[in-house]
Amino acid sequence: MTDSGAADLRRQIEQTRHQLGETVEELAAKADVRGRARARAADLRDRAGAMTVQLRSTAAEAGRHLQERANRAGHTVQERASRAGHVTQERASRAGHTVQETAVRAGHTAQDRAVVAREGLRGKASEARRAAEGSAPAPVRAPVRLALRHPWPVAIVGVAAVALVVAGARGRSRAKR
Repeated sequence: MTDSGAADLRRQIEQTRHQLGETVEELAAKADVRGRARARAADLRDRAGAMTVQLRSTAAEAGRHLQERANRAGHTVQERASRAGHVTQERASRAGHTVQETAVRAGHTAQDRAVVAREGLRGKASEARRAAEGSAPAPVRAPVRLALRHPWPVAIVGVAAVALVVAGARGRSRAKR
């Protein structure tokens, strides 16, 4: 292989590694249901807070405007405008609370769905475990239970067994030469 071909191949390998890394990061972000639910709830709370501020600002502005008109028109008109301003401000405040409550409920719903999904996955894992324990012959059940309770030591023993098989195969192939 030429130097330019090898360099091109290395570049392609590096580019593929980079793309795989991005894909893994995207998948990890999508798998984080609880984090996404929290972010969504925080976003909804922020939006509700912003809407409350905006509605209160709008209501206060409307109240001031109505009060100026009432001053010009006289005492009677001033009383009516003051009442209208208070009603508007109260309604805006209620609307802000309603939006905030809706955002909180949406956050709770998202959290509840995440909990349900987590519990569903745990249930499926339990079912798979029971199926593995139930379908195994009697002499194999105890080691299967042990492997399900302590997966890391079993994995290490498995790797060691594979290493021994590979070493034995290499030793046989060297002995034949």
